[in-house]
Amino acid sequence: MVCTFFGHKDTPKEIEPTLRSTLINLIENKNVTVFYVGNHGNFDAMVRRQLEDLSHTYPITYSVVLAYIPTKKSKYDSFTNTIIPEGIETVPKRFAISYRNKWMVEQSDIVITYVARTYGGAAQFKALAERQGKMVIELSE
Repeated sequence: MVCTFFGHKDTPKEIEPTLRSTLINLIENKNVTVFYVGNHGNFDAMVRRQLEDLSHTYPITYSVVLAYIPTKKSKYDSFTNTIIPEGIETVPKRFAISYRNKWMVEQSDIVITYVARTYGGAAQFKALAERQGKMVIELSE
């Protein structure tokens, strides 16, 4: 099974233990072995930290899904296991994150979110996942 993530860029670090226990539960009880995560903000950084740590204990893989094709030396160079959704090179830059996020929803079976506001990208893509019938796990509750 495949899991992806959407959360606010200002997600508080206090949710990290809940995120970790949720990930362990999915790995051990739902056979989730593949994870896709973005690269913007606190939530994505927490997810990447936890997945990197858990990958030393569990047989999982994770990829950082980029919205922009890196040019020259970039901040993305520090990420391992990066992928770029097919077709994103034809998308205008202002729509690239939405294109990437939609691709991530379409690839996933389970979506973990931290959505404390009803507006913004995290809320938008949580709603898309729900409309598509994905299992959505909300961490802000």
